[in-house]
Amino acid sequence: MSAKWIFFAALAFTSPALAQGYAGLGDDAGGFERVVPGKPLVFPQDFGAHPKFRTEWWYVTANLTDETGASYGVQWTLFRQASAPGEERQGWANQNVWMGHAAVTSASEHLFAETFARGGVGQAGVTAQPFRAWIDDWNFSAQDNAPPDSGLSRVKLSASGENFRYAFDLVADGPLVRQGDNGFSLKSDDGRASYYFSQPFYKIAGVLTLRGKEIKLSGRAWMDREWSTQYLAASQKGWDWFSLHFSGGEKLMLFRMRDTSGRDFRSGTWISADGATQKLDRDDIALTPLEQTPVAGRSVPTRWRLQVKSRGLDVETAPLNAASFMATSFPYWEGPIAFHGSQQGKGYLEMTGY
Repeated sequence: MSAKWIFFAALAFTSPALAQGYAGLGDDAGGFERVVPGKPLVFPQDFGAHPKFRTEWWYVTANLTDETGASYGVQWTLFRQASAPGEERQGWANQNVWMGHAAVTSASEHLFAETFARGGVGQAGVTAQPFRAWIDDWNFSAQDNAPPDSGLSRVKLSASGENFRYAFDLVADGPLVRQGDNGFSLKSDDGRASYYFSQPFYKIAGVLTLRGKEIKLSGRAWMDREWSTQYLAASQKGWDWFSLHFSGGEKLMLFRMRDTSGRDFRSGTWISADGATQKLDRDDIALTPLEQTPVAGRSVPTRWRLQVKSRGLDVETAPLNAASFMATSFPYWEGPIAFHGSQQGKGYLEMTGY
């Protein structure tokens, strides 16, 4: 789920003070369309943008290894935020602002980049068929040889920043996954929600250029796709989100929305190796911080115990690099993790609002 719901700094001149929740995402959003249960996801349309909603993102994380077995992580994200509801305006009158985040993580360093674009002028955007999401020269799009109706099954991914650039090919070997109740994902007890689906079954391979050195990498990637209008309750100040790839082929998504009342909202999805899903409710999930790390002047829980009672899961996570901090316009921690216990594997952790 991730730092997905960010109020862009570029919108500060059009937005009120960010008073509620992480990055103001508890603020009222009158005039935008609301997320409601029972509305089916439709493809390929839902690969594209949803301008009637206030915010959305296209989000990829990847756990990778080089030819020596050393581990790396890669992140690619495109966010859209609307400053006002209504039909999309043309040119510089367009009310959408786009933001991109890219990051590369190794055991010894974490590099990231951030870029902004205004909607309506071709600098950033998303098309559903053939699929393409871009900002400047960063791209997440259908592979050149992919059939026009292949959607997100064969895609390429590229981005660059200071001292890094990467280009990867991704091929799905499993189905899309609808999170929550058939794509309706609750985030609070009072009904805040998003539409949310994932592609957690990507195989990924390509080249990372890190400080001038080319490194061939391969591994597993996870794509999240989410959109909403009012995402947080006013008392929710941030979240902790996990995506896990098990060595046996299963997947797991878990999140905790931290609430100042002390009653955190927890949810998740168990994904079998064949793509079958089980929705996980609050009482089935335990997320326990084990170790705090001082990062960027704050204390962040970088080691966790994760439990899913219905599946007999009990694992402990460890970060590849505890300093995987995104010092972007609205800062957050995000990086690759490994886990061991009743099962083992790799994944990603994102934490906001600390």
